[in-house]
Amino acid sequence: MSSDSVLLRELKSLREEISSSQKQRSARPVDRAPATDAPADSPVQAIEERRFEGEMGELVDAIREFTQEAEKSASAHPAATAVGAMAIGILIGRLLGRR
Repeated sequence: MSSDSVLLRELKSLREEISSSQKQRSARPVDRAPATDAPADSPVQAIEERRFEGEMGELVDAIREFTQEAEKSASAHPAATAVGAMAIGILIGRLLGRR
């Protein structure tokens, strides 16, 4: 039971970190200085920036959804979660032990 509470606390901590970083990112002004020799307001750069911001937003949303689903799954099936984590740990240990 204590491993479940540790896992839930870790997931909650990760979710809080993601949330705080999103708040910091949205509160921070975006630096529009050109990364290359292209003019500051070039259409290509603006398109690339919007695409990058959209992709990063999708990634953050996917991570948030994954952590929420993992928390629900761990709460609903604590024994299966513990066995799965142990199996993954053994697999990683064996893979790293072969180096």
